[in-house]
Amino acid sequence: MKISIIGTGYVGTVSAACFAELGHRVVCVDIDQEKIDLINAGIAPIYEEGLPELLKKHAGKRLNATTDYEFAVRNSEVSFICVATPQDPDGKIDLGIVKAASSSLGNSLKNKKEYHVIVVKSTVVPETTEKVVLPIIEKHSGKHHGDFGIAMNPEFLREGKAVYDFMHPDKIVVGSLDKKAGDIVASLYSGLECEVTRTNPRTAEMIKYTNNAFLATRISFANEIGNICKELGIDTYEVMNAVGRDFRIGQYFLNAGAGFGGSCFPKDVKALIGKASEIGYEPLLLKSVIEINERQPSRMVQILKNKLGKLSGKKIAVLGLAFKNDTDDVRESRSIPVIKELLDNGVKVSAYDPMANENMSRIFNNVQYNNNAADTLHGADACLIMTEWDEFRELDKEFNVMKRKLVIDGRHMLTPPGKDIEYVGLCW
Repeated sequence: MKISIIGTGYVGTVSAACFAELGHRVVCVDIDQEKIDLINAGIAPIYEEGLPELLKKHAGKRLNATTDYEFAVRNSEVSFICVATPQDPDGKIDLGIVKAASSSLGNSLKNKKEYHVIVVKSTVVPETTEKVVLPIIEKHSGKHHGDFGIAMNPEFLREGKAVYDFMHPDKIVVGSLDKKAGDIVASLYSGLECEVTRTNPRTAEMIKYTNNAFLATRISFANEIGNICKELGIDTYEVMNAVGRDFRIGQYFLNAGAGFGGSCFPKDVKALIGKASEIGYEPLLLKSVIEINERQPSRMVQILKNKLGKLSGKKIAVLGLAFKNDTDDVRESRSIPVIKELLDNGVKVSAYDPMANENMSRIFNNVQYNNNAADTLHGADACLIMTEWDEFRELDKEFNVMKRKLVIDGRHMLTPPGKDIEYVGLCW
């Protein structure tokens, strides 16, 4: 089929490349001419494993990009809204970009006679597709639902593994108001071996939020237990390895550490809290999930203070800046509050990440960024490990260049090193 993708961010670009791989003809739409030029040249505008190869393979053939909404709609049968849904100052979802995209799509549909399906793929709170997107499209197109189709198709992609997850999904959810639109969207995935769950749009929206909120809850639960275990001298990893063998629980997302970050979990949990508040319900558990996560990074600095006393003038090495390994994304990275607190305490911060130095430098320009771990550790009074990069697991002799060999591990990356290294686990 012919597909248009509105928004060339993380979800939009990956979806476009993967739909092209499935045999569809895809046109991307964005207001950012630089991104459009990159995609048309077969160059990935974001880092994602496997994405450069797909763009190089399909750009100029099955995949093209433009800034022209009308051209994209005229030359497609299905349009996916894949734009950003940031937080507003109160932590609630900001639908401004979704509304703008809906208006543009509505205007572009005005003169189109053929049946066209609009699909919301952006992560939006329940009722958004029906009560926000649909009315805007009807207003700007002069048409009514039935003249065009409307559906919600959430994504469940892990950063760093998004291409793999798209091509090997554990679930595909299509929420639609009518069978025709739902059938068309479901058919786009016919090349994948996965059952399609069919529902209405608000249920599809809720499935996405529930999925992310549950995973975030598991992480905060593991951190809460880890903090208790730390005070009792118990290895929380030994506890969770046993608990995870219960088939009702499972072993995933039970690793205690510095907390979760990224573009999804913090934002989505807060958005669900905001939606619940709007309907008069106080989500106590979800609020606790966020509170535990926001307090967790400070425990790294508190351990540091307990070991070193006054931090002013000390040099502290921070290994890991991305919110997780295999990505350069620093959004909501747990390194951010740690570095901020260190700087507020007069610390000289020396930092390194295999991929995220440049992105973090846009947030902190008063940090020394290095090209490897050894340079980062040189002369440091302590080291904080913040991201699960595999290369950090191999560190050994590099610690010898530290002024004081104090290592505080926020990600359970190291087995306790030799006797001459003072090793402290955050929750173990």
